[in-house]
Amino acid sequence: MPMTMTGEVTLPAGRPRVWAMLNDAAVLKVSIPGCQSLEKTSDTTFAAVVKVKIGPVGASFKGKVQLSDIDSPNGYTISGEGEGGVAGFANGGAKVQLVEASAGTVLRYDVQANVGGKIAQLGSRLIDGVAKKMADQFFANFATAVSGPSSAEGAVVAGGPGSGGGATVVEAPSPAEGAVVTGGPIPSGDAATAGQPGSAGGATAAEPPSSSGGAPATEAPSSPGSSAA
Repeated sequence: MPMTMTGEVTLPAGRPRVWAMLNDAAVLKVSIPGCQSLEKTSDTTFAAVVKVKIGPVGASFKGKVQLSDIDSPNGYTISGEGEGGVAGFANGGAKVQLVEASAGTVLRYDVQANVGGKIAQLGSRLIDGVAKKMADQFFANFATAVSGPSSAEGAVVAGGPGSGGGATVVEAPSPAEGAVVTGGPIPSGDAATAGQPGSAGGATAAEPPSSSGGAPATEAPSSPGSSAA
């Protein structure tokens, strides 16, 4: 079953730093949801094991990742294939482009993928929804690594598969400066749009300090005709 996913994310760092992170196996490993291992086997290849759960089906996919069309520091093509045993298989590739921006670096991606076997029988709606959620989590995690420990909390995600707007806050595992993500998977056929993860948390207002001297407040006299509290 074919799947397409496009979008972009604005990362709070310069293009050279983002490019270096995109080629760092350790950073990619902690950014990819469910990644059990990611080992660099050459300058352009990796061996990976990723654990994925789609609805009632869960599997560990073992495969290889290849980098090609390398244009430092502007982008590359990343392609891969993996086998998940009885759960099925997945393969595909993504064109990644980095563009300098006033807020940092815009990362644009265009993914073409294909899944087969038991997971393909779950339907495009469920698969597209899981793919969108994993992409959002990847960029939240990647923003954390790129922006460093001193950055602010949260990553703001907009859009989704066939959505018509509305921003959702995605919590990163540790503080990450606001990364703005747009786009998402384009469902095949007449599949219904998959939902997005809801926003998380909210700020708690701090109480103002008590008045100096600790003097109790004086009650104002009640107005005529009013009832005593």
